[in-house]
Amino acid sequence: MAAPLQSKALCLSGFMSRAWLLPEHIADVLPAQALQVESLRRRLIDQAARRGFELVIPPLIEHLDSLLSGTGRELELQTFKLVDQLSGRMLGLRADTTPQAARIDAHLLNREGVTRLCYCGPVLHAQLPRSVGSRELLQFGAEIFGYGGLEADLEIQELALDVLADAGAAGCTIDLGDARLLRAVLGEARVDTPTLQDMVQALSRKDAASLEVCTRTLPAATREGVLALLRLYGDREVLSRARAVLPKAVAIEEALDELAWLAARLAAEHPSLRVSFDLADMGGYDYYSGVRFAVYADGCADALARGGRYDEVGAVFGRNRPAVGFSLDLKALALLREDGSLQRPAIRAPWADDAALKSAVRRLREAGETVVFDFPGSAAEECGRSFDRELVNVAGQWVMRPT
Repeated sequence: MAAPLQSKALCLSGFMSRAWLLPEHIADVLPAQALQVESLRRRLIDQAARRGFELVIPPLIEHLDSLLSGTGRELELQTFKLVDQLSGRMLGLRADTTPQAARIDAHLLNREGVTRLCYCGPVLHAQLPRSVGSRELLQFGAEIFGYGGLEADLEIQELALDVLADAGAAGCTIDLGDARLLRAVLGEARVDTPTLQDMVQALSRKDAASLEVCTRTLPAATREGVLALLRLYGDREVLSRARAVLPKAVAIEEALDELAWLAARLAAEHPSLRVSFDLADMGGYDYYSGVRFAVYADGCADALARGGRYDEVGAVFGRNRPAVGFSLDLKALALLREDGSLQRPAIRAPWADDAALKSAVRRLREAGETVVFDFPGSAAEECGRSFDRELVNVAGQWVMRPT
């Protein structure tokens, strides 16, 4: 009888070990990093608040039709979907907070003037866009609604750069592009949706062979313009080349002028910043309506922050207001700088039912110190903290001394 019981125990042990595994690309945030993330969250929200951005906390889950209103196909594929057991309606776990901010601006605040909103909360992705990373992000973002001028674009880009600098990002490069360029190059040419999606992906991946295939039915001049976009990336000289090789159109000239305006002011305000252009990057093409940007830092393979102008995001909520913003993953950002000073050595104290001891501990904690009790039969060191002082009873008085 022992063998079957042993076998059953082994099977149960294997089940339990598997049961505690988290889903792929989902991870716990342990104490040291959690403290780093929380400290950074507070600083970033304060930075935004000092610029007039108001904090909002949208729900993690919404009706699917509201959550995906005005967004592109890419966001729909990233959204976890489930059925509400109360109403029977489809719900979604948000994969991006921007549509929720637009809903708040349009329906709950309903202001006539400029509204600046910021947020920081979890978002969940059904798919992993890259080979590494997490599907659960702590998304920090900021949005400006109600102003269509470039001044708002510049304010958003500078806020993104400032919060990245606060997090310790070094050697930053801001990469600028514009979703209007492809639309203006295509002009009146008829392109079905699947072909347009293939074209956008080929441009973003710099896939010349695929772009040749999906543009072969376009008029010759239009096709040359689309293929020219593929080679337009690099420094400021890109804008001059773009004016020379792209079709002559008012929308193209306006887009290039706006990129030049932003680049000049970013360079003046941030002398160490590298400004580059990628006119072929059409990421979020069905979402962005104008200038888009991504910020990279030395030692980071992927962009730390992305954003741009998406003036159509509020249209489905009945208020088609200009909108521009950016977002980033706070958990990924916190990894840039491991700040050991955040968790200072604590003070250990013996546990005792003593009013004077409790009063001394309370005063220390109110002064900002961390005091950890030694429970009876348990050493405080086992809690994973380091200690440089302790409370001891000397002649009936509780005093602190170095350990």
